[in-house]
Amino acid sequence: MFGVGSDGKRTRQKQTSKQKTEVSEDQNADPVDCNAPALVSRRAFLKQAGGIATATAAVAAIGIDPLLRNEPLEAQIGARDAAAGTFAPLSQSAMRRRRTAAYSLRNKRARYWKGLPVQQPLANDDELTYPDGWANFSKSLPHDSLGHPDPAACKAMEIACQTGKPTDFAAIPLGGVQPLRNPQGGLSFDFAGPDSNQTIIPPAPVFASAQRAGEMVEVYWASLLRDVPLRDAPFAVFLPDPLVEKACEDLSALSDFRGPKEGGVVTPNTLFRGPWPGCEVGPYISQFLLKDILFGAQGNTQQVRVFAPGIDYMTNYTDWLARQNGAAWGPLLYDPTLRYMRTIRDLATWVYQDPPVQAGYHALSILQMLLNVGEKLDPGNPYVSQIKNQDAFTTFGPVEWFDMVGRAPRVGHEAGWFHKWRIHRTLRPEEYAGRVHNHLTNAFSYPLHPDVLNSQAVEETFKRYGTYLCSQAYPDGCPTHTSYPSGHAVGAGSTVTMLKAIFDESFVIPDPVTPAPDGLSLQRYVGGPLTVGGELNKLAFNIGMARTMAGIHWRSDIVEGNKLGEATSIGIMQDMKTAYNEPFTGYSLTKFDGTMITI
Repeated sequence: MFGVGSDGKRTRQKQTSKQKTEVSEDQNADPVDCNAPALVSRRAFLKQAGGIATATAAVAAIGIDPLLRNEPLEAQIGARDAAAGTFAPLSQSAMRRRRTAAYSLRNKRARYWKGLPVQQPLANDDELTYPDGWANFSKSLPHDSLGHPDPAACKAMEIACQTGKPTDFAAIPLGGVQPLRNPQGGLSFDFAGPDSNQTIIPPAPVFASAQRAGEMVEVYWASLLRDVPLRDAPFAVFLPDPLVEKACEDLSALSDFRGPKEGGVVTPNTLFRGPWPGCEVGPYISQFLLKDILFGAQGNTQQVRVFAPGIDYMTNYTDWLARQNGAAWGPLLYDPTLRYMRTIRDLATWVYQDPPVQAGYHALSILQMLLNVGEKLDPGNPYVSQIKNQDAFTTFGPVEWFDMVGRAPRVGHEAGWFHKWRIHRTLRPEEYAGRVHNHLTNAFSYPLHPDVLNSQAVEETFKRYGTYLCSQAYPDGCPTHTSYPSGHAVGAGSTVTMLKAIFDESFVIPDPVTPAPDGLSLQRYVGGPLTVGGELNKLAFNIGMARTMAGIHWRSDIVEGNKLGEATSIGIMQDMKTAYNEPFTGYSLTKFDGTMITI
């Protein structure tokens, strides 16, 4: 799954004649201990510690504990200062051994990631096949009247993404006031898990492919069904509606649609569902987006401010073209009443301004509440089966749980942003829909697959809006970063993976709920059992797919984004495993594809 990043170059700089220290340009260089009594050179430290190779070998051979074992108390005391309160329970030699062990562990993990085989990420070749730029992401660059990007601006963006130089990014011209969203975000380094630039995801679907056409048809249908109420019964996503039946028929007829099916066809129960275990069971929306939350002493319902129904954006060509050029956009219109999410428009509202850790922290808070009614932690937690006279807190307990959920999205997003900008630069559905509109109005001819051109979704869109543009739930449409993979899906996949490691996935959630049709209350769900693992899988897909409901992402963005977030979190936990003092054999979890693993 992972390849290799490049090494930095070290340089040496002279200090005073009495004191020398090495200064490194390598971001992995040793930090300076500002509390040390005197600066010590790297060479002197390694000589004193016996050399990093010896220390690393010692850690590998005998473990951490002997290196950290203290001398007898009498030997640690040493000379006392005349002032009171200066007793040091740990000797300098014990502290030096601890520092050596910490360095050795970090070095060993870095060597692990560096030593993995190199895999080169591959793009889908659309940038080479269609060099004019209209088959790739270009929002916020200058565009002509067809919505085609300025070739020089596209080239400037491509060069910046290849070189990674801040000056090259600063030279990318814009067509309006909307800046590009953090194209340098995938170039930073992190100190746990795989480096972002050694992660791998498959190429995005090709512009002219049947798969891309099928995904566009699904986005069209999601935009048309935003206000149809979700159903509380277990056998359908929506309440009965003629458009739901037409959507299932249309998607079933596609030559390459990769959403879930029953008996080879899309049904009202599989429509917009995810491929992960549990996504097809029970209500469409995860329990972790519905059940009330107790965050410490503060109680919170999950009623949210939702967008006003029936209001869609960018359905006329003038507005669509202005958004491609990065023009300013108008205000959002909200329903004045807070509601539990009961339509996919409501779900699209939730993911419009959510902090990256919100879904994970909400789910963690709910799972902590369930501990009081019998929820079990992962059996690998040493405080579950091995340590009986202590309980978990800083490690294997709440402090670490919130850290795991909180740190996961950054590492995942760095990997996602690496793929978005340096590799794939995939166009968004709103851009593709502009190509459909130009093609069907004879303004320009594109190599679009017949599956999208002949779909009922395109026909229904034209009936409703008078154009073939895909309506957007947000006035600004998609954000100004490329489509593949979905950042929301990566973040949700990363946090959910942490939660599946912490908790027992097989636990059945008590008292499941569904929203009332008006969203003003919750009702008891009556159906098959809903497990922690299944509802966490559903949560990861809900958060990503809600962006498809808004009109701004493809299904493949969500699927591969969830998997990428999962991979980065597994990497973080691989590094964490080596650092504990407690006896620990590793967390176990079920991956999105159903594979059981122990980390």
